[in-house]
Amino acid sequence: IATGLSKAVNEQVKSERMKADLITNVSHDLKTPLTSIINYVDLLKREKIENPRAAEYLEVLDQKANRLKTLTEDLVEASKASSGNVSIDYAAMVQQALGEFEEKMKAAKLDVILNVPGRPVLILADGRRLWRVLENLMNNCCKYALRGSRVYVDVREEEDSASCTIKNISEAPLNISAEELTERFVRGDVSRTTEGSGLGLSIAKSLSSLMKGRLEISIDGDLYKAAVILPKPHRNEEAGRPG
Repeated sequence: IATGLSKAVNEQVKSERMKADLITNVSHDLKTPLTSIINYVDLLKREKIENPRAAEYLEVLDQKANRLKTLTEDLVEASKASSGNVSIDYAAMVQQALGEFEEKMKAAKLDVILNVPGRPVLILADGRRLWRVLENLMNNCCKYALRGSRVYVDVREEEDSASCTIKNISEAPLNISAEELTERFVRGDVSRTTEGSGLGLSIAKSLSSLMKGRLEISIDGDLYKAAVILPKPHRNEEAGRPG
């Protein structure tokens, strides 16, 4: 029975990983040309085309391109529809999140350096909650990292847990402790007036705790590091305890 159960779990994990990889690759391949189409349609609309039929065709192109963009985003959302803690390939989830943030990272002039093992890194987590955590951390990078710098993303595996660490240089001085940074309504620079409520890290910390993991923040000068540490699917009785 144990062998059969282990085989079934491995097959399910393999299937989920293949699905996540397929969706990541397809959505990434679609988004690049789709973004160009939307941008060029917008440029054509600014040309004030006098031919009414051509203007009508252009409007249809605009509507269909944006519809396709919505469908692509829905496809990615469908892959994150898991609810409750299940076995998830951490490396695949991080790569999928980075694919979603590729355009934002480029717009912020950030060069992402990714380091993941060449094998699946299984964790016990809730897909939706984990996605929200990664989304909040990557949004922070896009908003607050020094323009023209590098963002290092590392996925590592320990005996009972695995971690995703995101490191970057802050654009503004980090005049606050790591503990205070995760408190509600607090951001790195108390005088900063840029967008954001400061809730991102607080939410990420709470969601990590709900998944029986933890969010660790460290600051060294202008170097900011966030690590999301989550339990592996084996030895579930001990996975909930930080270690």
